[in-house]
Amino acid sequence: MKMEELIERARKFSKPYRVCEGKGFRLKDVEPGDTSDFTAEEKPRAKEALAMGVEALSELQERLYAQNRWAVLLIFQAMDAAGKDGAIRHVMSGVNPQGCQVFSFKAPSSEDLDHDYLWRCQKCLPERGRIGIFNRSYYEEVLVVRVHPEFLQKQNLPPELVGKDIWKERFKDIRNFERYLARNGVVVCKFFLHVSKKEQKKRFLERLDNPDKHWKFSANDAKERAFWDQYMEAYEEMIRETATEQAPWYVVPANNKWFTRVVVAAAIIETMASLELKFPEVSKEKLKELKTVRETLLYE
Repeated sequence: MKMEELIERARKFSKPYRVCEGKGFRLKDVEPGDTSDFTAEEKPRAKEALAMGVEALSELQERLYAQNRWAVLLIFQAMDAAGKDGAIRHVMSGVNPQGCQVFSFKAPSSEDLDHDYLWRCQKCLPERGRIGIFNRSYYEEVLVVRVHPEFLQKQNLPPELVGKDIWKERFKDIRNFERYLARNGVVVCKFFLHVSKKEQKKRFLERLDNPDKHWKFSANDAKERAFWDQYMEAYEEMIRETATEQAPWYVVPANNKWFTRVVVAAAIIETMASLELKFPEVSKEKLKELKTVRETLLYE
């Protein structure tokens, strides 16, 4: 399949899951078990589509690196066991590690807490020509910190700055930050992997039943299920308040990992293709130099 055709297919495939204008967005309108026109029996076709997507991403990333004008920031947010790690691993499997950086943001350190909440993520922004991946991000500040107010207290903010509008203020800060990035050549593409509570329970039990997966499980992960409704409300408002044309959200059904990965790959292909990436043109002097080198090698 030609690159142009693949890009067009990716654009059509990812469009239903893209949110560029958050007003009126409702999380309940997105079915976690949705698989578009794929049926469970068509998983091999989905895997074939993913393989083609991985190959396309490899070529686009090579152009991104060579052109050295744009940077791409991919942000992944989700409840535990939604498949963030697997999506990143499978979708980015064909990308040259030299041009890709992955950062996972866990609970903030004491040093992080002594700075503004964007600080630790700002340090990890991708350079021009590279893809940066945030596995969780500054969005935790309007998610887990909102669901658990005690985490906000640990940030030692002046009391007069912690008012009733703090979440609106943080949404505004994030929109402004992402607008700033866009104006400086950093393209932001955000993913919320939407898994159901029932599917999360199933995956937790699978981890508990598999000794090789015990290292991935924390008792705290299960405790957070008690706050499921609060998290869903927080995610919904986050998307409503921060989905923009320059930094859209892709709300991806995540009950079927094989489908999630195809949607993520399609969205990244669409994002990178929109940059019209090209290899740098070589000057006449450089071509002349290369010709001389070639002749020297041939007659060596």
